[in-house]
Amino acid sequence: MIEYVTCFCASSNRVDKYYLESAYNLGSILARNSKTVIYGGGKVGLMGSLAQGVLDNGGKIIGVIPKFMQKYELGHNGITKLIEVNTIHEREELMINKADCIVALPGGTGTFEELLQALTWKRLKLIPTPIIIGNLKNYYNPLIQQLNKAVDENFMRNEHRKLWDVANTVEEIYDIIRYYDSHNEQIKLFDVQPNVT
Repeated sequence: MIEYVTCFCASSNRVDKYYLESAYNLGSILARNSKTVIYGGGKVGLMGSLAQGVLDNGGKIIGVIPKFMQKYELGHNGITKLIEVNTIHEREELMINKADCIVALPGGTGTFEELLQALTWKRLKLIPTPIIIGNLKNYYNPLIQQLNKAVDENFMRNEHRKLWDVANTVEEIYDIIRYYDSHNEQIKLFDVQPNVT
């Protein structure tokens, strides 16, 4: 059963309006389907839009933010719960370990790092969590190509392509979540062996 959905995404307001609207719509869909959202705790950019989508539809959203970021008044105090941690690493660990499903919307280096960390943990069988790359407007095409190139050149095994799913719209993201929910599957992971050689 997927109850908690962790969403990694940007804190920039300067991006194409489509990304902001999509984040809001994802929050709305998750709230209407009784999913609790876990995110980076911000009130701006895709983070803020995601949170607003959840809140406007009566949902629950938990933010996780390092204390030093609160100095910049980036935390969203209107959400269901805002958890302060000491470091970025603690934030990522909590967000990844608490998730029943992970979604990466477009973002910058922080979002890339969170997504790749989640994929690495799944590859090493530390987590069994579905990971969905939200490839809105083909944003993640270069990263998806790079992941496939790593497989093609034997830096990863072919079965590691099962570590992630790709969705091109918010609706497709939720379709994948619903698939895992209805099949009560936590993965795709259990036939993937960690590559530790």
